[in-house]
Amino acid sequence: MTQPLLSVRNLSVAFHQGGKESLAVDRVSFDIARGEILALVGESGSGKSVSAASILKLLPYPAASHPSGEILFEGQDLMQADDASLRSVRGNDVTMIFQEPMTSLNPLHTIERQIGEILSLHQSLTGAASKQRVLELLKQVGIRDPEKRLGAYPHELSGGQRQRVMIAMALANRPKLLIADEPTTALDVTVQAQILDLLGRLKREHGMSMLFITHDLGIVRKFADRVCVMTGGKIVEAGPVAQIFDNPQHDYTRKLLNSEPRGEPPAIDTTKPVVMQGNDIRVWFPVKAGFLRRVVDHIKAVDGVDLKLRAGQTLGVVGESGSGKTTLGLALARLISSRGPISFIGNQIDGFSYRQMRPLRDRLQVVFQDPFGSLSPRMSVGEIIAEGLKVHEKSLSAAERDARVCWGLEEVGLDPATRWRYPHEFSGGQRQRIAIARAMVLKPRFVMLDEPTSALDMTVQAQVVDLLRVLQARHDLAYLFISHDLKVVRALANELIVMRGGKVVEAGPAAEVFAAPKADYTKALMAAALNLEAVEIGGISQ
Repeated sequence: MTQPLLSVRNLSVAFHQGGKESLAVDRVSFDIARGEILALVGESGSGKSVSAASILKLLPYPAASHPSGEILFEGQDLMQADDASLRSVRGNDVTMIFQEPMTSLNPLHTIERQIGEILSLHQSLTGAASKQRVLELLKQVGIRDPEKRLGAYPHELSGGQRQRVMIAMALANRPKLLIADEPTTALDVTVQAQILDLLGRLKREHGMSMLFITHDLGIVRKFADRVCVMTGGKIVEAGPVAQIFDNPQHDYTRKLLNSEPRGEPPAIDTTKPVVMQGNDIRVWFPVKAGFLRRVVDHIKAVDGVDLKLRAGQTLGVVGESGSGKTTLGLALARLISSRGPISFIGNQIDGFSYRQMRPLRDRLQVVFQDPFGSLSPRMSVGEIIAEGLKVHEKSLSAAERDARVCWGLEEVGLDPATRWRYPHEFSGGQRQRIAIARAMVLKPRFVMLDEPTSALDMTVQAQVVDLLRVLQARHDLAYLFISHDLKVVRALANELIVMRGGKVVEAGPAAEVFAAPKADYTKALMAAALNLEAVEIGGISQ
């Protein structure tokens, strides 16, 4: 048999904190052949990223240790390699792409300097030769007008462009193995499709092997050759992709495969009262230039949007980053100023001041994308949920307020006894339930849900979707559901608007739009998100 490029044998990883040892990875073994893509899948905390980081010894030693294991790369045991040997492998033969490029790229250095640093360290390329190679790499990964991007900083690039720069850095020295740790999770579906196509093309052109870490099984099915399923630090099932998807043997694998959001959105009911309505909503940000800082143009983040949302109904708002989805939601919630009439439960609120909006805030709530960022780490869960009650229902006694907090936690399926704990003590899905409880405790009429499931594992995502559906039916809630995940939107929304560049390119009953999209842009989104036939529309190629 041909020797595998990488062979991981009985790898264990332990973390030591406060005199205690916890085993994060327990005797894991897998091989990666030359030119093969192996997917490592599982939920957060399953041990995927820890296993991958162990290959290059990137864990925080000595807090982390390896009670057992061998990591053989081309026959060399990296576990026993000294620092000099590891440095020769890192960045040369084995490279890594991380999930969030904004935190992986240095915000103080230009793109040319960051890629050039790798070329200088490993190939001793400097000056004109380095610049030429940087341009080649940027062209290779599909950066348009790369000459104009050399002096750009990470914050001046889109999410997809930043991820392409990370890929260029990883490919700079033509590695034999690329470790991609959730490289598409934070990207729009169209950009995600582009990145996957790019990685697939580069793998074919260079004969590169890949360890692809993800919790998105749809990507695995299209992209990988073999798959290992992890949970609780162990690999519970492994094999060719077709075998695992068509005939899963382990209960956990079957659970993952059945975790796609299911169920039907509420039926369209035009007899329900209108909760939120907007006409010709516009949010224009001025562009100023010159010595006198005169307005020379406007960025039209939202440009002429009409919508109507009834009680017990869900309006889905979809589109890529920068399309105006969140800006529209913030305008409806009166968190930013806008033009155009907006009516909320019979009140025309578009001209309301902060003070005038305050009495309505309890009935108009928001659940944000990142529950960890939106929950104060210094407050207990009970204090977080009770905060709104202290503002809007001052007549409640301490005992009554505590009872409402307990009710809110029970509504979202959490034990009221957890109200004394802090956000960091909960999983991502539990934190999102806490954020939902914070909104629900005020008994709102309208809830803006801004990408509430995008940061969650597939199984947790499905649970949160089911929870939102139950709460809507129980309390007749009107949801504005903002997302780029069309599978989740299809499970929740009965009306849909598709946005691009601040404008609505298509709108109507969700079932009709999903079944027969009319706009080319909508067709491109559907193709990227729902694994349909690839298309190329208006600069979106996948």
